[in-house]
Amino acid sequence: MAISTHMQELYGLPVHDFPTGEPAGGLPDAASVAWRVSVDAYESDEAWEEAFARFTKAVDPGEVTALVVGAWSDVYDSAPDEVVKALVASSRQFPRLRALFLGDITFDECEISWIHQGLVTPLLDAFPDLHEFGVRGGQDLRFPAVRHERLRSLTIETGGLDAEVVRGVAASDFPALERLDLWLGTSWYGGTAEPADLAPILAGARLPRLRYLALRNSQIQDEIATALAGAPVVAGLETLDLSMGALGDDGVEALLAGQPLTHLKKLDLHHHFVGEALRERLRATLGAAGVEIDLSDVQEEEDREDRYTAVAE
Repeated sequence: MAISTHMQELYGLPVHDFPTGEPAGGLPDAASVAWRVSVDAYESDEAWEEAFARFTKAVDPGEVTALVVGAWSDVYDSAPDEVVKALVASSRQFPRLRALFLGDITFDECEISWIHQGLVTPLLDAFPDLHEFGVRGGQDLRFPAVRHERLRSLTIETGGLDAEVVRGVAASDFPALERLDLWLGTSWYGGTAEPADLAPILAGARLPRLRYLALRNSQIQDEIATALAGAPVVAGLETLDLSMGALGDDGVEALLAGQPLTHLKKLDLHHHFVGEALRERLRATLGAAGVEIDLSDVQEEEDREDRYTAVAE
């Protein structure tokens, strides 16, 4: 699977593309949509920061609550350093910004594992009132430990997430965080994290309000499931998402043998390699207890070494 469509919604608002060139007609009310600012991914005639400057003149930035950064020029070999600088420099113009996503880029613009990133935590420092922050692309991504008092949702989508990034997230202090979504990916595309790197997340102490945990799209999904089977963080969750990865019978066996999961509202395992017998056990135990279980998108490869994640290149 590749990411073939742009985001349709952010912060409960429909995404609206800020037009390239002069707007042909009227623009929506600044607070009524999530604004997507982008340029051509290949040899654009306009730099992203130039498009952003046009945006801040055409739309009242003081009313904007959600912003989506689409492609910047040459995303396949250029990090968004100038994008980050432009956003940080203009942060005081956006007092109501509550959601920011960096890298809403589809496969026909740039494959997810070709997207160059860089140091993204200055955005969290610059926007202390953000509730939602997301980033797509793991190549050269840097996320040192940070503290953010108001962040409720953090998403990092990659085909391969470096262990250093995982350790940075795990060491961060997010007292208000309710949703954490990490696409760990595969070693073929830079995914080097091991369950030990997730230890502070699994312990739960740094994330007292966490209710949704997704550790997904992972080549080592069985090992992650095994680590979660006894992890303290699980007791406070409403949703546990281990989807899109190489989960098989070993991981499900560990989950069923571990701590009770009947308190969950949802267990998302879609895109998996779990056999029918264990799927039935999940339905007979957790499903019968009222847990919504997503076991869709069953994959047939039995050899563990040949299993694949839903999103890689």
